[in-house]
This record gives sequence, C-alpha cells and structure tokens, in this order.
Amino acid sequence: MSLLRALLIAAAAATSGARTVVPQPAALTRLQRLRGGNALVATPPDGFEGAVAAGSKKAAMPADKVFRLGVFSGVHIGFGALLMLTVGGACPGLAESNPGLHKLVLGAFGLPFGLMMTLLSGAELFTGNTALVTMALIEGKATTAGLVKSWVSSYAGNLAGSLLLAGLVSAAGVLAGGGAAAAKVAVAKTSGAFLPTLLKGVLCNWLVCMAVYLASFAKDAAGKMVIIWFIISSFVAMGLEHSVANMFLIPLGILSGADVSWKAFLLKNLLPVTLGNIVGGAVCVGAAFCSVFGSA
Repeated sequence: MSLLRALLIAAAAATSGARTVVPQPAALTRLQRLRGGNALVATPPDGFEGAVAAGSKKAAMPADKVFRLGVFSGVHIGFGALLMLTVGGACPGLAESNPGLHKLVLGAFGLPFGLMMTLLSGAELFTGNTALVTMALIEGKATTAGLVKSWVSSYAGNLAGSLLLAGLVSAAGVLAGGGAAAAKVAVAKTSGAFLPTLLKGVLCNWLVCMAVYLASFAKDAAGKMVIIWFIISSFVAMGLEHSVANMFLIPLGILSGADVSWKAFLLKNLLPVTLGNIVGGAVCVGAAFCSVFGSA
C-alpha cells in the first residue's frame, strides 16, 4: 500500500506541476543501497579499483615516511601477538584438554586487534603491501622502483618496531612465568624445515592480504573489523606463519631464554616465511585479482 500511495502522490504532483517531494518506500531505499548508492561495501570491481589506488599511493610515498609508518605497524602487530600470548599462553590446561578450542582462543584474541590498529591508523604493513603495491604495478599505476621502496622501507620499519616492542615487553616482565610461553613459541617456529615453513608463509599471507583487500571494500569501521577478525583469527588458528608477527614473537622468546639463536631466527624462520609471504600476497592475491578485474 505504501508503494501505491507513493505512486499516486507522484502522479498528482506531475499533473499539478507542484514540486512535491515523494517519500520513498523502505524497500526502494534498500534496493538503492544494494546497488551502491549508499552501500557500506564496495562491489568487487569498485573495490579492486580502490585497492589499486591505495597501492599507487603507497608506492609514491617517501621512503622515510613509509619507514616511520612501518615502525608503527610493527608495534601494532607486536601488541596483537602479545595479547595472543597473554591470553592463549595462560591456558595450558585448555591446550591439553581441548587443543581445537585453544587454537580458537589464540586466533580470536590478538592479531586481529593488531591489524585493526594498523589499517585504521594508516600504518604501513609489509605483508599487505605485497598485494596492494603489486596490483598498482601491474595496472601501470606504480613503478618497479616504487614497489621496491615500499616493500623494503615497510619491512625495515616493521622489523624495527617489532624489536623495539619485544625489548620493552621483556624489560617490563609483562608475561607471566618469565615469558615461558614466548620461549616455547620461538622454539616451535624455528624447528621446521625450510620448504614447509615457506609454504606456511604463502598460505598465511594469502589470508592476510585477503583481509587487507576485503577490508578496503568496507566503508565503515565496523565492517572492516568484522572482515579482519574472521580472516586473521583463522590463519592464527591454522598455525600459519606471518613474518611481521614472528619479528616480535621469536625475538621475545629469545629474550625470554629460549634455546634459539639469532641466526636460527633469521635463516630457519624469517627468511622462508618472508619469501612465502611475498608469494602469497603478490601472486595469490595481487596478480590473481588483476587477472580478473584488471585493465590489462
């Protein structure tokens, strides 16, 4: 009836020449939102264009600014990993009695919070840049030099921020039990073979970059947070490997007394995980979506 009433009012206005404002039915308003007028989520083609534009902006940013924003992101991700250890590491009984639920707890509390801080504050995360700046390069909106500058500067900043926070946390004695949970994680992360660790890095950043990519589609903070939480908590629960998170976790474990050398950290974890993260972000997300929505 409300739709019929709106049509009658419109017809009367047209006949009389009066400039009457026609109230829109709720169903019509919802349809307009779904078609993109005031939509809270971009369509896939529009979202792709937005991601390319973001990658172009990142590639054009001065190296010193990328580095500083990278420090912020390293700290943010480190805080997320610290929360994961503080909550999940304090549940040894749960890990033994219900390992599936323990993994869910590890994923739910920690790294999603770190990525939220990074994306909402405009900080620079190396792993996300492997996808977004690659998209811009493929679409001709960035140069190879810009991509290298973005990757190297954000990676260096992430490492500096992660090490800074690890030192502060260790000195503050924040973790219960003298950091035993961090030490256990450091040993586990440096005990795998090169290829499986690299492949865990591929799978991890495939998911992380999907979180970054899809979060850019959302036009409000709540939408971004929901996307981030589901995807990031999943990769943690799956036991995959994220280079920037490991820049905090393993050094914190070493500072907490883990029987792990700095050489083992670099060669047995950070190197293969970084290479895997590059493949996961640049190929599995960046190049993949360019092949579907790109102009080339």
